[in-house]
Amino acid sequence: MSNTTKPRDTWGSKLGFVMAAAGSAVGLGNIWKFPYTAGENGGGAFVAIYLFFVIFIGFSVMLTEFAIGRRTQKSAVGAFKSTDRRWTFAGVIGVVSGLLIMGFYPVVGGWAIAYIGKVGTGLLDAPEAIGDSFGGFISDPVQPLMWMGAYLLLNIVIVMKGISGGIEKAGKVLMPLLFIILIIVSVKGLMLPGAMAGLEFLFSPDFSKIDSNVILAALGQAFFSLSLGMGCMMTYGSYLKKKENLVQTTAMVTAMDTGVAILAGVAMFPAMFAFGMAPTAGPGLVFVVVPQLFAEMGGVIGLLLALMFFIGLSVAALTSSVSLLEVVVSYLIDEKGLSRVKAVITASSVMAILCIFASLSLGGVGPTLFDTGAFDIFDLLTDKIFLAVGGMLVCIFAGWRLTREDLENEVTNGGEVKFPLFGLWYALVKYVIPVAIAIVAFMGISSGFDSGKGPIMLLGVAIIAGSALISKKF
Repeated sequence: MSNTTKPRDTWGSKLGFVMAAAGSAVGLGNIWKFPYTAGENGGGAFVAIYLFFVIFIGFSVMLTEFAIGRRTQKSAVGAFKSTDRRWTFAGVIGVVSGLLIMGFYPVVGGWAIAYIGKVGTGLLDAPEAIGDSFGGFISDPVQPLMWMGAYLLLNIVIVMKGISGGIEKAGKVLMPLLFIILIIVSVKGLMLPGAMAGLEFLFSPDFSKIDSNVILAALGQAFFSLSLGMGCMMTYGSYLKKKENLVQTTAMVTAMDTGVAILAGVAMFPAMFAFGMAPTAGPGLVFVVVPQLFAEMGGVIGLLLALMFFIGLSVAALTSSVSLLEVVVSYLIDEKGLSRVKAVITASSVMAILCIFASLSLGGVGPTLFDTGAFDIFDLLTDKIFLAVGGMLVCIFAGWRLTREDLENEVTNGGEVKFPLFGLWYALVKYVIPVAIAIVAFMGISSGFDSGKGPIMLLGVAIIAGSALISKKF
């Protein structure tokens, strides 16, 4: 099924695309990572800086990815390669990022699905045992693998059905469902006595808390929660019709993504303050503190809200991982001429093997590298290096390799769409954002060395250098 014989798949409607792209952006980063990162970095001050970065940097990089994808009508690798073969490696990094993230993401997605069942079968009856229950579950060699398999299967079914028939239909149902669930959970939390302290924590900034770590955490979170730098938005953009308004679409996707992150905070912090729980519970927040929270609410309402919360978490994970699978699938269809079915089976088989290593590593089983298990290696490489470098390369490519006229033509649909801020956006993409991201990447790698993960950071840099050398084969 090469592109010469079959017209390129496109989105059926603008709403379908916005829901799918917002679904790609909304993932575990919004619901699992945003609240605990905000909690660890002083609440309101972190949120204020995060919003600033989303508006200026997140929006700009997303618009750039959509423009490059639609202009070339190709997925991550082809978009760079068709303009300049020397840039192929930038697309390769996106595909490698997609594979690595899908090497641990379905593991956490599997946990989310498993917790729907756990909550339904009495997890909340013994709140004091919830922490031990989570530790025992993720270190079990068999159970999480079964759930990971079920979760990966859902991804395979959706992506096999194609763009409009699978990904778009899923997004139209799943995204509104996620918003409804988060709003219901938030409203209930806000009705608790003492809940206002949680809102205060989240929305009244104490700027004395701000240091370089908080700024880095906010920029990192803005970047990763929007699914930037990994080829997802470029790939989704390549299926866009030429008449769509890219600026408006990007604004809608960015707003929906940020809305979900803030809603997740509102769903958790007021209730946590009401029950006197610390807002800095780290990554275990969602699987340990949140179930304890619903157990405290008690009765049928606590049970129903807990079920809804974990259904919402599974939905958010699924809409993101579908787009990551599509990045690799689209590459195999565009560049290797595989049919969609073969591409999905090939990509998901590799991901399943990576996920098995990642899941087993949490129980101390399986190979380690520099005393670090597969789950943490995949997370560190993508979180600290690959996504930042990917986003930086997208901006350098757009600002320095494409002409200003080409970009303006694509973004304004040949002058039909008004974008008065084009000059500001272009300056940000060409000069400011690459430097800002380079600083974040450098600090991220440095923090890796400080925490004893230096060799893994060097491995990441070596993989990027290696992909630049071997990208001619792609």
